[in-house]
Amino acid sequence: MNAAAAFFYLFSSITIASAVMVVASRNPVHSVLFLILAFVNAAGLFLLLGAEFLAMLLIVVYVGAVAVLFLFVVMMLDVDFAEFRQGFLQYLPIGALVGLIFAVELLVVVGAWVIDPQIVRAPVAPISGTLSNTAALGQVLYTQYVYYFQAAGLVLLVAMIGAIVLTLRERPGVKRQDINQQNARTKDTAMEVRKVASHAGIPEETV
Repeated sequence: MNAAAAFFYLFSSITIASAVMVVASRNPVHSVLFLILAFVNAAGLFLLLGAEFLAMLLIVVYVGAVAVLFLFVVMMLDVDFAEFRQGFLQYLPIGALVGLIFAVELLVVVGAWVIDPQIVRAPVAPISGTLSNTAALGQVLYTQYVYYFQAAGLVLLVAMIGAIVLTLRERPGVKRQDINQQNARTKDTAMEVRKVASHAGIPEETV
């Protein structure tokens, strides 16, 4: 076994174990930390494939931004997960049914999957050796798969707008800033002169 194969088995085994622990961990903070570990080892696999741009992108974007943002949000919200688990037994039959359906689908897909020998011998359009990894990736994304790339961007945009709409809730009693109302204020509405008796002060209801 050469060094490349040894590193492949090392990175892949840690990635699979970390992915399992993301789901199996009871503490959400530990789940995010295992997710970061899975991303780092996946970046190592990309380096073995020669895709250094994807490896750095995985580290900078997903580990440095997305996973750390998840960690900060989970730690700041301090969600009571014990309250969420109270209705676990109520939805257990439905969850078990959905899980059984997914398990059957996976068994059908894995059982019917075979390697087509024609795919191995099929000619692949070579990428020019003069192009760097980043330039070759950009050429593939923005030429051959540009419409799919734009469609993926639209899907993410719709998902972002949907998340903002679902989480935007009007809370009664919360003071909000109204720029139009502030700009429309005049001297008469902004100031009020009161004559207060000595040692009397201003009543609380007028403050």
